[in-house]
Amino acid sequence: MNGLREEAAATLPYLRRYARALTGSQQHGDQWVRMCVEVLVQQPELLNSKATTAADIFTLFHTLQQPFGILEQESSTEATDAPARLKTHLTDIPQRQRQVLLLTVLEGFPIDDVARILGIDIDEAEADLKQARDELERVASVRVLVIEDEAVIALDVAKIVRNAGHQVVGIAPTEKAAIDLAKKHLPHLVLADIQLKDGDSGIVAVHEILKAVSAPVIFVTGFPERLLTGHGLEPAFIITKPFNPEMLKTAMAHALNSVVV
Repeated sequence: MNGLREEAAATLPYLRRYARALTGSQQHGDQWVRMCVEVLVQQPELLNSKATTAADIFTLFHTLQQPFGILEQESSTEATDAPARLKTHLTDIPQRQRQVLLLTVLEGFPIDDVARILGIDIDEAEADLKQARDELERVASVRVLVIEDEAVIALDVAKIVRNAGHQVVGIAPTEKAAIDLAKKHLPHLVLADIQLKDGDSGIVAVHEILKAVSAPVIFVTGFPERLLTGHGLEPAFIITKPFNPEMLKTAMAHALNSVVV
């Protein structure tokens, strides 16, 4: 039982991240995870407590998805300020393909674990992953603001954004620069580091930006578990440093197709 509790505690922040990315909402994602945890607490025999892995917990999460699926459906019907043709493109990606994409790219599960988590064959999982990746290449261009104080990282992020077919409207190293650029360019998406130069905060900058601009936000941090405690208002989209181009492209696609709560 101790092994199960330890693995569950270590996995929970990342399960929250996955559920939030899938639903596009902190509220709905955390509610979904909370239901899963309540079932696990009441019926620990559903998992092998002697050798429980993160994949086992994600598998249980999806086994219980059927009665909770309405949460994802509700969030997917909400409107965003992203261009309508972009939203149509991403909404056309079947749910299972989006799940495979997030499990592999965002959460880092190997394809055989993804197949087990979703209860499908490996060949099906591989086909879903390829189709989802192909669909991401066809999304429409949007305006993106990058908030990052390290020049090398900022340029790398900007390059990934442009290679994904989007427009970088500015790179801001401080809170003031971020707020000014957002008001000027009205971005469809914001990518924000947590800690900025001279003690500035990406979180503070984003809070100010969202007072004037309605746009999804992806936070970038080396310690995602600190933003995934389940207490208070937290971001729905978080990626971990260091990240690869595919992870950022996937996060952008899902953020643009969702509403941040």
